[in-house]
Amino acid sequence: MFIRTLSLRDFRSWDHAELELSPGRTVFLGSNGNGKTNLLEAIGYLATLGSHRVAADAPMIRLGADKARIGASVVNSGRELRIDIELNQGTANRAQINRSPARRPREILGILQTVLFAPEDLALVRGDPGERRRFMDELCTARLPRLAAVRSDYDRVLRQRSALLKSAGRQARSKTELGTLDVWDGHLATHASVLLTYRLRLVHDLYPYLAQAYSSIAPESRPAAIAYRSSTLPPEFLDPAREPQPDDTEALEAIMLRELAAARPKELERGVCLVGPHRDELELNLGAAPAKGFASHGESWSFALALRLGAFELLRATGSEPVLLLDDVFAELDRRRRTALAAVAAGAEQVLITAAVPEDVPAELAAVPLRVETSGGPDGRTSRIAEPATPAP
Repeated sequence: MFIRTLSLRDFRSWDHAELELSPGRTVFLGSNGNGKTNLLEAIGYLATLGSHRVAADAPMIRLGADKARIGASVVNSGRELRIDIELNQGTANRAQINRSPARRPREILGILQTVLFAPEDLALVRGDPGERRRFMDELCTARLPRLAAVRSDYDRVLRQRSALLKSAGRQARSKTELGTLDVWDGHLATHASVLLTYRLRLVHDLYPYLAQAYSSIAPESRPAAIAYRSSTLPPEFLDPAREPQPDDTEALEAIMLRELAAARPKELERGVCLVGPHRDELELNLGAAPAKGFASHGESWSFALALRLGAFELLRATGSEPVLLLDDVFAELDRRRRTALAAVAAGAEQVLITAAVPEDVPAELAAVPLRVETSGGPDGRTSRIAEPATPAP
């Protein structure tokens, strides 16, 4: 899989760009603030419908514009497809596949797969559980794009059920209200069981790739491990060595319904949903200790990098090889970590890298350089690709 062309219009600092790319390694060179990361953010958005930098879409729309556009021609298993998405201020985003409108933006998911490693990934280890849930769900969706609809349905039901809990908790609880809550319990359990099935399968499949990646990066450190943590599920489901079973979804739905019924008095009292995958966690361990709070700075970087490299190897082993995006990370890594990352990048079909100076990129990658420059003031700066670029080291 590789990107042949990338198009931007009014995306962050880029008022317009048409880039031709090729397989192999390309590095976008330029000083901080010139718009290099914006290019990788745009590509990542086409793959995940989300940014690794912000939670909302509005900051990605160029100041003064009412919409932004991102498009790419993607070659996947010998077939070329064009995908485009329009980010709109105040209205729904719109997407196209081969210039034809898609019913929903999520229909483009799966056409482009990426794995992005960025300085923000340190939050995977040191941040709150939401960072790790997002990591799991985005990787699950990369493996099975239709899971995006399940995630959307789960979030919608969760919001509506939470609103009902708040309302019922403030008022006398009538039979009608409690009967309506039974209906929402069923909807929540249905969607949650599917999401849980694929999260548990992901942890099982990712574990060996993560452990191997961490061992290669930090052989002197304690072994790395991951596990799914949930107060809802029985311990036998949480063992990453457990083989997924065909009837897992049905069993998980029954567990969810039972736990929702048991938690209802507390939920009504507090007015919040206390049961479900929105409260679960991806547990990261080094030896017998949790990585968060116990890992050194270097171990935290190693774990974050191992999660991304493990994800890359998992996707490569089970489907089309993803495009590898490396956002200004070589300068953050010591020699051993740079070497491990460079070894993976050297064998990837397409790698897109950002760096402040050529010396930040290992010479053995022989990356094709494209220099990014900006003009204008802080509020109206415009990024562009400067030609010719400085030769690679």
